[in-house]
Amino acid sequence: MKVKELPISERPYEKLEMYGEKALSNAELIAIIIKTGTKDESSVNVAQRILALEKNGENNLSFLQNISIKEFMSIKGIGKVKAIQLKAICELTRRMSKPFDTSQTQINSPKDVAKILTNEMKYEKREVVKAIILNSKNVVIKIVDICFGGTNFVVIKPKDILHEVIKLGAPKIILVHNHPSGDPTPSKKDFEFTERLLEASKLMGIELLDHIVIGEHGYASIFQIMMIEDEKIKE
Repeated sequence: MKVKELPISERPYEKLEMYGEKALSNAELIAIIIKTGTKDESSVNVAQRILALEKNGENNLSFLQNISIKEFMSIKGIGKVKAIQLKAICELTRRMSKPFDTSQTQINSPKDVAKILTNEMKYEKREVVKAIILNSKNVVIKIVDICFGGTNFVVIKPKDILHEVIKLGAPKIILVHNHPSGDPTPSKKDFEFTERLLEASKLMGIELLDHIVIGEHGYASIFQIMMIEDEKIKE
């Protein structure tokens, strides 16, 4: 059935106008973006086939950020223009999930770090390492991208992370990286690198406040885990 053959209250455009955007399904929202279907299918049907690109059976739209223009165009009814429109919407959504301004944001706990960076990092399919540079009152001065893609902490040198901190004359830093697997549990290498960075920071007179690991299913503070382990040893 074509969209124009549906009752007015069931057409995506009219439905949104009448009941608000929250009343629409994912397919209906995508149908509004792509506007038209094909000779044989409505825009909603085409949108449903876009959603079928999600292979894990999860009702999570984040997978769309990783669909290429070519993959979108493999769906009948999606040409280059529509594919580009979809990619643009995905990127706008990713950017809107970022805080408007992280300057003057004070960090008091791992939760504060997660609030700033989780939406940006949790769906990354590559490993990303960032440094949050802070002043003496734990207020964010700058967030620096250290490296992207297939990162192995064995090949990152502490000086690569501390370089910007030293240049800004900042006293404190928090290291953050993601686990593309979705599981934020720190690995043995994560702990080992944290120890190395901690020693290097002390030598440079810089305080490493924490190393946060972000995954799709949450976040973990390596410093909190290390403190718990230290308490167990003392017991």
